[in-house]
Amino acid sequence: MSRVLEKRALAPHPTHAPSNLSVGSKLQLVGTDVLKIEFVVVGRIERILLPKSNSAERIDGLWNRTCFEMFMQFGAGESYIEYNFSPSTAWAAYRFESYRDGMSADTKLPMPHIYFDCVGDNGIGRVALTAWLDVSRLLPEHPEKLGLSAVIEEIDGTKSYWALAHPPGKPDFHHPDCFALTLPAFGAA
Repeated sequence: MSRVLEKRALAPHPTHAPSNLSVGSKLQLVGTDVLKIEFVVVGRIERILLPKSNSAERIDGLWNRTCFEMFMQFGAGESYIEYNFSPSTAWAAYRFESYRDGMSADTKLPMPHIYFDCVGDNGIGRVALTAWLDVSRLLPEHPEKLGLSAVIEEIDGTKSYWALAHPPGKPDFHHPDCFALTLPAFGAA
C-alpha cells in the first residue's frame, strides 16, 4: 500500500531560470517505512548534461553536476540530512548540526535505490529519476520538514537551480525556506 504525500512542481531560481524546461516532484510513502521520491524534467532534454551511468556507490560532490536532492529536518532542532541522487545512480548523504554547519558524511544513513530513465532525443522529452529510501533506518529520529531540489546543468555549462521554495538572494537549498513540506509520522497509515 502506498500513499502520495505531495506532488508539486519545483520552481527555478529567478536568477538562473532556464528556457524550455520544467521540473516536477512526487513524494510517496510506500508501506509504513519507505519513501519513494520522484523527479521528472520535461522539455528540451537534449540540452541537459547527464552524468554517465555508474555503479550505485557513494560519491561526494554530486551537486556540482545535474543532480536531484532531498533535505530532511528533524523535530524542533536545527539538524538535518542532505541526500544527493545522481542520474548516474551514484548518491551521497550528509548530516548537518545546523544551517550549513557541522557537516559530516554519515555512512550510517540508509543507501537509496536509484532508477533513472530518459526518453526523447530531439524536441520535447522526459528525464525521470526515482529514489527509494528505507526511512525505518532513520528511526527513532523522524524528519518533520523536507525540501526537494535539483541542479540542472546544460551542455553549454549553464546551470539552473530548482526547489519547492527559494529564499531571497542566491540559490541556497540549505536555507530553512526550502524545507517546504511537512511529513506525517512514519508508521502511520
